[in-house]
Amino acid sequence: MIAAIKPAGSNTRGLLAYLYGPGRHDEHLDPHLVAAFAMLGMPDPGRDEHATLTELGHHLDEPVRLRNSEFGKEVTDHVWHCPVRAAPGDRYLSDAEWGENAQRIVQAAGIAPAGDDLACRWIAVRHADDHIHILATTVREDGRRPKLHDSGIRVGDECREIEKDYGLRRLKKGDRTGARRPTQAEMHKAERLGWEQTSREWLQDRIRFAIPHATSTGELFAYLEADDILVKPRRGPSGDLLGYAVGRPGDLNKDGVQIYHPGGKIAPDLSLPKLNARLETSAPEEHPTARRDRPATAWDQATEALDTLHTEITGTSADQDARTQANISALGELIEATAQAAPADHRAQLRAASAAFAHAQRSQIRAEDRAAHALRTAARDIVHTATGPDGSAFAALTAALLWAAILAARWHEAKGHAHQADAARQAAQRLQSAADAALAPMLTALEARRPGEGTCRTLANDVRAAVPEHAERILADPGWPGLATVLADAEASGHKPHQLLKEAAARRELSTARQPARVLISRIQHTSRNPPPNRRAEAARLRSVSASAFGAPSPNDQPRTTAAPTSQPSRHRR
Repeated sequence: MIAAIKPAGSNTRGLLAYLYGPGRHDEHLDPHLVAAFAMLGMPDPGRDEHATLTELGHHLDEPVRLRNSEFGKEVTDHVWHCPVRAAPGDRYLSDAEWGENAQRIVQAAGIAPAGDDLACRWIAVRHADDHIHILATTVREDGRRPKLHDSGIRVGDECREIEKDYGLRRLKKGDRTGARRPTQAEMHKAERLGWEQTSREWLQDRIRFAIPHATSTGELFAYLEADDILVKPRRGPSGDLLGYAVGRPGDLNKDGVQIYHPGGKIAPDLSLPKLNARLETSAPEEHPTARRDRPATAWDQATEALDTLHTEITGTSADQDARTQANISALGELIEATAQAAPADHRAQLRAASAAFAHAQRSQIRAEDRAAHALRTAARDIVHTATGPDGSAFAALTAALLWAAILAARWHEAKGHAHQADAARQAAQRLQSAADAALAPMLTALEARRPGEGTCRTLANDVRAAVPEHAERILADPGWPGLATVLADAEASGHKPHQLLKEAAARRELSTARQPARVLISRIQHTSRNPPPNRRAEAARLRSVSASAFGAPSPNDQPRTTAAPTSQPSRHRR
């Protein structure tokens, strides 16, 4: 059950005309009262042919007129309007049931607390099977105004209780992180103008599209303006930027004036402070012992950045939660960037994943945005790269994005973020389709080069030794011949299949994978792009870094002279 409190109005009679009228598309059938502050003697134009809307409006407005005459200051925001709709698939409630629910909602909102004889006047009108409209005038009988702060939260909580009591579909509790739903007026306007999206939805998509291209709000505004979006910065007397609003070309009000929407009203994470925090984080200094053999392409770098995400989502401290939220927010930017730069036949699924993931990017946990520098850098590099990915790099990235979305869904679920977890799961479904499509042509080519039976038996033994708990599922997977080819290619390049399998399984758990062999193909192809690790060279580099950090070695220090073998003997294949 959804209750949507509308902005306060001033025209009681006008709202009654809508509630008792035919509707904009003749959808209002049999409008009538199902509940009111005092049903006895209440005029109901839907049931009494002698009752009029004007009479009903005067009845509801009487405390407002008395207050205005007594205080001499006219109240102009006294009309409280709350449509209440059953969820799709719910049974139709009777008039008596809707009346009881209306009573519970006005009590929860603070319009008419239980046992308060001086509460506000209200009515509930039903003109369709699946919903009612509650109208109240927010001046009490004693002339005071009701306390309606956070009434939306209380009403939402009461709706969850109503669902439980009536056996209705149980919706998830809101947390004020969702984008505002389009109003009926916005949807009708979009339909009238032939737009597929309302202005706020259209603007949200354009802003999210632009974010990976910018490193500051100034760059973001310039990018939006280049895309013919109208930008209106709000500055203080000192010239400092205080906020911004954006407008869609052709979106005019009834007087022909351009309509602008503040960023924070489009979506909570698009306010100026939130954008500043995301865009203007400085790059952290790299630790002196960090590896220097970075992948060559932006696509490989993005996959590398995602490889560390599973370690960022395992902590439970408040500081770790802030870091995790930042990385999940940046993950959405990376999905969007990938959708923009992906091969044309893969963009639709990735764009759908990006749109679905938008709500997963924000929660009530404040993000430590500096922690997500690697993912944001990867997103910017992808949208600015001049070349597209090769097949294996794109397959590896989509597989990594899928796993990251699954991790995000699990984290949100563990934190009780129901809406965000749902959003991440929906995105994961889209990313699964994208990953399958990216791997399909490559899998066909790999299977055509399947190694001989002897080599496959040896590689199967590697699988059993490296990941014994998943070995039989991997070997029974239709993608096993392709994985065998990948392992054989990697071994020919100097890698150890056993080690590659262990590393891949450590970075992507296989218990929930539908096709574990396919998961390992993308993972191992990405890892085997790098040269085989030279353990002695890495140890020497670390000693060199330590020496430079703590001073040069003394003349008495002697280097280790143990010789390393010049090559690794290949395994005999039968």
